[in-house]
Amino acid sequence: MKIEDLKPSVGSKKRKKRVGRGPGSGHGKTSTRGQKGQMSRTGKGVTPGFEGGQMPLIRRLPKRGFNKRPNPGYHSINLALLSGLKKEASITPELLKEKKLIKKSVDFLKILGDGEITVPVSIKAHAFSRSAQEKIKNAGGKCEIISRKKT
Repeated sequence: MKIEDLKPSVGSKKRKKRVGRGPGSGHGKTSTRGQKGQMSRTGKGVTPGFEGGQMPLIRRLPKRGFNKRPNPGYHSINLALLSGLKKEASITPELLKEKKLIKKSVDFLKILGDGEITVPVSIKAHAFSRSAQEKIKNAGGKCEIISRKKT
């Protein structure tokens, strides 16, 4: 057997259907689309989710609630996370960025009161919740409010 004698097995190769090439091709005139109707027209087809005139599923399901997008550059952090930084005398947004507890793009930091703090620490942030302020002052620490930069 030589390489020029090789050929594909019968039925494995099929010619591509060439539609719209005249009456002699067998696929001329309407080009296998049929006579009339939505699927015979140019730009045919229906939009995704179309259910033949029936009310689509996406419109049948109830829509509830409102999900507010998070404010970019705004970050809140709990006291529970800050209690792990016992060695630090002063906690600032720069220190938290350095320790990778908050992202570098954060330009507004609020301290929330979830968790306990036992060590007296000076914390600098843009805002504090009431419970966080009380817990920090009860532990003997200080809350310093930083003014926000105008951009």
